[in-house]
Amino acid sequence: MKTIGLLGGMSWESTASYYRLINEAVQSRLGGLHSAKICLYSVNFQEIEKLQHEGNWPETAKILSQAAKSVEAGGADFLMICTNTMHKVVPEIEAEISIPIFHIADATAQLLKQNHVAKVGLLGTRFTMAQDFYKGRLTEKFGIQVIVPDADEQDVIHDVIYNELCQGIISEQSKIQYLDIINQLHARGAEAVILGCTEISLLVQQSDTKVTLYDTTEIHANQGVEFALSDSGI
Repeated sequence: MKTIGLLGGMSWESTASYYRLINEAVQSRLGGLHSAKICLYSVNFQEIEKLQHEGNWPETAKILSQAAKSVEAGGADFLMICTNTMHKVVPEIEAEISIPIFHIADATAQLLKQNHVAKVGLLGTRFTMAQDFYKGRLTEKFGIQVIVPDADEQDVIHDVIYNELCQGIISEQSKIQYLDIINQLHARGAEAVILGCTEISLLVQQSDTKVTLYDTTEIHANQGVEFALSDSGI
């Protein structure tokens, strides 16, 4: 079994989901008292969030690169960044470590391709929805067309993530707003919708809607386990 490196804390609520999902998957696959071999570094999200909203991505890259070095030094065989948004600085992190990064967008895109989804809606932080580092990767590397909510809807999604979900607040009114936005994306031609922020699955689950949802937290965690238990490299 490979040692899984987790770079978490963005937010700790979603990182806790990663830890649970990974260990549940390993126990399900191997049985008995098996659990995952994990090296976890959890950052202080207050520092990261401030830099995100200041647009100071180079400084976030420095913090996460240093944390990634610690994960590598702890014996991890590969790295999983437990957030969609901070995959924006993957190139900078990759340049500072020698272990591979198991990319969350790639893991999601591979499942979309397997299920023959050609056009998908994307929910996430404003950074993920508006910038090209994530949706561009889905289109350029995998040929998947991506549509996002309009500007006002993006504000709603973003504010709920930071002001509620990252602080452990689950609001029924926010769930209703999210489900309405998901339905709007479906009406615009999305065959499915990516929950492209690791906190969103705390609010919205597949049982809440007939629109097919792709929970990036679950997908990333499960495919990370598959790789950790395989003999292959990335």
